[in-house]
Amino acid sequence: MLARMIPSFNPNDSEYGLKLLEDLTTNAYEVQQQVLEEILSKNAQTEYLKGFLNGHHDKIDFKKKVPVVNYEDVKPYIERIANGEPSEIISAQKITELLTSSGTSGGQPKMMPSTVEDLDRKTFFYNLLVPVMNKYVDGLDQGKGMYLLFIKPEIRLYRYRVGDILMVTGFHNKAPQFRFMHRRNVVLSIDTDKTNEEDLLNAVTQAKLLLEPLGFLLIEYTSYADTSSIPGHYVLFWELKTKENNDMIELETSIMEQCCSTVEQSLDSVYRRCRRKDNSIGPLEIRIVKQGTFDALMDFSVSQGSSVNQYKTPRCIQSEEAIRILDSRVVGRFFSKSTPLWEPFRMETK
Repeated sequence: MLARMIPSFNPNDSEYGLKLLEDLTTNAYEVQQQVLEEILSKNAQTEYLKGFLNGHHDKIDFKKKVPVVNYEDVKPYIERIANGEPSEIISAQKITELLTSSGTSGGQPKMMPSTVEDLDRKTFFYNLLVPVMNKYVDGLDQGKGMYLLFIKPEIRLYRYRVGDILMVTGFHNKAPQFRFMHRRNVVLSIDTDKTNEEDLLNAVTQAKLLLEPLGFLLIEYTSYADTSSIPGHYVLFWELKTKENNDMIELETSIMEQCCSTVEQSLDSVYRRCRRKDNSIGPLEIRIVKQGTFDALMDFSVSQGSSVNQYKTPRCIQSEEAIRILDSRVVGRFFSKSTPLWEPFRMETK
C-alpha cells in the first residue's frame, strides 16, 4: 500500500480503527487491485519493469510478462544501487537506505531497498494494531502496558519467492488468514539461522577432511536441532569406519572438537552471528554412533512405511523415536570449544 492510499487516523480512536480494519478486510481484493495499479503506474518507467512491459502498466500484461522472482534475480539491480546508480533502476521513489535481512543469500544477508514512504506504511500498520489490542486487553488506554517482543522479524515481499510455507487457516471477511508452517528446504533452525541440506553437506565435507588423514571415513550422518535446553544447539550424528575396517575406533578428543568447530565456521553468517554475537545458539555437538546404526535407522523408517528401494538417509530427523534409536548407539560426544568468527556485513562499493 503506497503513501497516497494509506488513510490517516488516530490510533486511540478504537471505534474508527476497527471500522477501518473491517472495511479493508471486506474489500481486500479491491484494495489490492488499487495498490497494484498505483505500483505499476508509478514504476512503469523504471529499468526493471520497462524491460518487461515497455513502459505500459496494464495489470493483465504484468501477470503475463513479469515473472515471479527470487532474491538472486533482483540482486544485481540492488547492488547497482548500492554502488551509486540511481533508484530509478527499480523504484520511482528514492531509495534512502538498504536494510539487511536476518536470512542469507549465498551466506550473506540480503539487502532490502527502503524508501521514505515505507515509514508511512509501517506506521499505519502499527497504528492499526492498537484498536485491536484495546479491544481484547482492557486498560491499555489507561496506562496498562503490553509488550510484544519480536526477535529479528522476517520481511514478507508480494509476488516474491521468499520460501516460507504458509497454511491458509481461514478468512477474516475476504482477507485470508495464514499460519506459518516452516521454511522451504530448511534442515536446521534454532533462532534466525536457516541451514539447508546443501549448507550442511558443505560444512560436513570440510570437517571430515580432518579425519581422512587419520584413516577414518565418514559413512553416514544426520542431524537435529536440540532445543531441550537454552540455548538450543545443532547435533550431528556421525557413523565412522576405519580404512582397515577395524571395528575398534579410538578418536582424539581434540580432533573431534576441531571437526565441530570446522562445521560451525563453514556455516553461514547468520548462524555464526547467533553463536558469536547473540549467544542464541549453543556449541555444535557431534555424536559418534556404533557401526550399523544407520542400518537400524533405515529398518525403523521401513517399519514406519518407507520404501526400502527408495529410502535415503534423512539429513535432519524430527522423530523422537528415531532420535532415541540414534542416541542408544552413541559411543562418543564432542562439542565445539571455540566460537566461529563473524563480522557485520559490509557492502563493498566499487
